[in-house]
Formats: sequence, structure tokens, C-alpha cells
Amino acid sequence: MRVTALLFLLFPFVELAVLIKIGSEIGVLATFALLLLSFLVGVALLRVAGFTTLWRIRMRLAQGQMPEQEVIQGLTLAIAGALLIFPGFISDVLALVCLLPVTRKALLGAVIGRVTRRNPGAQGYQGHQPGSGQAAPHRPEVIEGEVVHRDEQKH
Repeated sequence: MRVTALLFLLFPFVELAVLIKIGSEIGVLATFALLLLSFLVGVALLRVAGFTTLWRIRMRLAQGQMPEQEVIQGLTLAIAGALLIFPGFISDVLALVCLLPVTRKALLGAVIGRVTRRNPGAQGYQGHQPGSGQAAPHRPEVIEGEVVHRDEQKH
């Protein structure tokens, strides 16, 4: 936890140092143009990924399936878009890690593995499996009817 907090505190300073170094190498205008380009790509990615993810989630729900993978993929693409919007080249490299399918799958596998190791219940509801030794949930029998108060009939 301390390492993560330290990284978050140091990240802007390291990002700024890299920006200054690259700006001194390729020039201020070229650096600004690259930052603007990454910002525009990030905004476009957020819009397209958001609509695509919502469409995929609706399709999975219409098929009666849980859209777990679609939610995770959409979240990863949203993180990549946000990293592209954030000014800096280190955040752009991290966004590429989230965007490339090979590295994205490896990253998601590591994160999901870590979450399920820390929280065994994070694997989700598995449902009742026949023969698993678990009892099926009890469903009470519902009988419809009307209530008649006997006091009202005497009057």
C-alpha cells in the first residue's frame, strides 16, 4: 500500500521530468503537438469504447448471459483513454499497455488473479450446481386470495 501511494505521489514529477527531457530533444512545438494528439486520441477512444462496450453488454444481456468480460474490457479501455488524456508520455505508454490485446490480457489476468487470491468471494456467484451438495434455494408456495375481516361483515 505504501509503495502504491509513493508511486502516485512521484508520478507527476517523473512525468514532468520526462516531458522536459523530450521537449528539449524534439522541441516545444513537437512535444505540444504529440500531447495534443494523444489527448484527442484518448477522447475519441473513450467515446468509441464507451458506446461499443454498452452495445456488447446489451447484446450479452439480451442473450441471457452475464457481461463480465465486456465490463472488464470496457473498463480497461476507459482506463487507457483516461491515461491518453492525461498529459505525458509515461501515461501514454501505460495506455498502450492497456490497449494492446496481448498485454491487456496479461495485465487483466494478473489483476484478476490477485483480486481473487485476496478476496476468495470475488469470483462471483457460481449458482446452484446439481450434485454439489448445496441445497437448492427454498421457494415458498404462493396462494392468492382476498382478506375478509369478520368485523366488517357484522355491520
